[in-house]
Amino acid sequence: MDLKQAMTERHSVRSYLDRPIESEVSNALSEFIEECNKKSGLHLQLVLNEPKAFDGFMAHYGKFSGVRNYVALIGKKGEDEKIGYYGEKIALFAQSIGLNTCWVALTYKKIKTAFTVEKGEKVHCVLALGYGATHGVQHKSKSANEVSTGYDDAPSWFRNGVNAALLAPTAMNQQKFTLCYEDGKVRAEAGAGFYTQMDLGIVKCHFELGAEKDDIEWI
Repeated sequence: MDLKQAMTERHSVRSYLDRPIESEVSNALSEFIEECNKKSGLHLQLVLNEPKAFDGFMAHYGKFSGVRNYVALIGKKGEDEKIGYYGEKIALFAQSIGLNTCWVALTYKKIKTAFTVEKGEKVHCVLALGYGATHGVQHKSKSANEVSTGYDDAPSWFRNGVNAALLAPTAMNQQKFTLCYEDGKVRAEAGAGFYTQMDLGIVKCHFELGAEKDDIEWI
């Protein structure tokens, strides 16, 4: 499964089976995370067999169960968009190798012994992962014209990008973003609210995969 196919099949999963992640799968995931760190300068870290982050009241309130593995999405303050972009790349790669995932912003505990946070860094959120009890369900979505301008008259690559962006997970599924086609370039704007900058990074990741255009120029 390539990342574009993974976009259509990845849905948020909150309940996981008591099944360890095999070493060949975790090794492949670790290698991909390291590639993302090298490209981005982030400090993303895979945490395996660590159940404490999701055994508290908030995790149960968020209907999480069986979460023992996650990616700690760590970077400097103000790197929300970059966290979203590379975090979603990891989510899609995980989907492509048979794992399920869920973005988690608040309903988990930070277990300081599970990962390393350097000076000037913070844990922006985590990406729960493992073998899901289900494969999740597709979220409700706005229309292409509700999240973009110039859609109807834009070239096919832009329309394909917008359609892929509509598959992107966003905070509370609010899809507070706008993609604008302007003279061959693309402007991506985040709406007001919590985590919208991170959402914008996720959206850009989806847009680029859907557009399948090597020279997208972001404004």
